[in-house]
Amino acid sequence: QVQLVESGGGLVQPGGSLRLSCVASGFTFSSSAMNWYRQAPGKERELVAAITSDGANTIYADSVKGRFTMSRDNTKNTVYLQMNSLKPEDTAEYYCDAPRIGRGQGTQVTVSS
Repeated sequence: QVQLVESGGGLVQPGGSLRLSCVASGFTFSSSAMNWYRQAPGKERELVAAITSDGANTIYADSVKGRFTMSRDNTKNTVYLQMNSLKPEDTAEYYCDAPRIGRGQGTQVTVSS
């Protein structure tokens, strides 16, 4: 059974940092590219970052470039999203996604003073 479980969300002040984690199971994690998406209320889902199966290449949405870093540890079946210099507009539910395999339940990130 495919499972993707996110953690690390929470409430943070503008300018702060959070690190999201997503632990995967039920599929061959090391063979799968991975994505982080986010969705804010009333807005469309946005691809935030993506990483290749070996972790060698990443892409980022323009809105987070230079502030967010996606990485993975294939020995732990885990992907990470390090989020720095957070802004109120980063407030959203964040999901990890394995293309054509499955998606997690999400973790809420709220950036507010």
